[in-house]
Amino acid sequence: MDRFEAMSVLLAVVEAGSLSAGARRLRSPLATVSRKVAELEKHLGVGLVLRTRSGLALTEEGVAFVAASRRILEELDAAERQVNGGTLRGGLHVTAPIAFGERHLLPIAMEFLKEQPDINLRLTLADRQLSMMDEQVDVALRIGHLADSALIATRVGAVRRVICASPDYLARKGVPRMPEDLALHDGISFQGFATSPEWRYRRDGTAYAIEPRQRLAVNTTEAAIQAALSGIGIIRLLSYQISDHLRSGALQELLTDFSPEPLPVNVIHQPADPLPQKVRCFLDWVGPRLRLQLAH
Repeated sequence: MDRFEAMSVLLAVVEAGSLSAGARRLRSPLATVSRKVAELEKHLGVGLVLRTRSGLALTEEGVAFVAASRRILEELDAAERQVNGGTLRGGLHVTAPIAFGERHLLPIAMEFLKEQPDINLRLTLADRQLSMMDEQVDVALRIGHLADSALIATRVGAVRRVICASPDYLARKGVPRMPEDLALHDGISFQGFATSPEWRYRRDGTAYAIEPRQRLAVNTTEAAIQAALSGIGIIRLLSYQISDHLRSGALQELLTDFSPEPLPVNVIHQPADPLPQKVRCFLDWVGPRLRLQLAH
């Protein structure tokens, strides 16, 4: 058994999310990929992957072996690049919030792929924070204040927290002039986004919270936006989620004089010495381009 090949097959399967997806990525028969993973497990004497209805999951031993395999293959790639001109190869797993990823990160990532034809990118867009270790994430974009951890963070900008409503709603219910006025208004709330902006305000250096009456609760950002556009009530969102609607006038921003501090936007990765070259190259590509976008 070629252990380097077996490691590469295992990583392809894990990064693709299933044996069949890994086989397609490798352009190899599913039976061959399944056999190579089974041979590796037999060689090691432990199970590495668990087949589930939704794909596969790593065992505890699998998590450790995949991490070690990734380091070994990256070191091998680095050694080969020293003698073949520095070509980057391999897979990258990147994650970001859905709307931010679609609007800002995806266009930058696609240009990166054009520059690096031997890199395969898996972009997971989710309004929840993926575990970088458990889900084998190389780079994550996080919005909001970060908890203390060993992860390495690079700030690339900030996004504002916005309170807004449709002109139709404001014509019927009136425009709130002070945060206290919100208690007389209808509100739209949603859960599911890790950094949903709170109903918080600033006045004289003090932060405080007042919420409108909850008229509708939904579990996705898009549903909340559609409800606000329909005139159901006032909504709290992050600026990039509704920038087009604000520009068009479909939604009107409220209480701007009382807005809280913007939320930081960071690109994070796990500590490594040395940092894999493909990760460093991606960070160097994404960082300045995101800063430029967020500055506008």
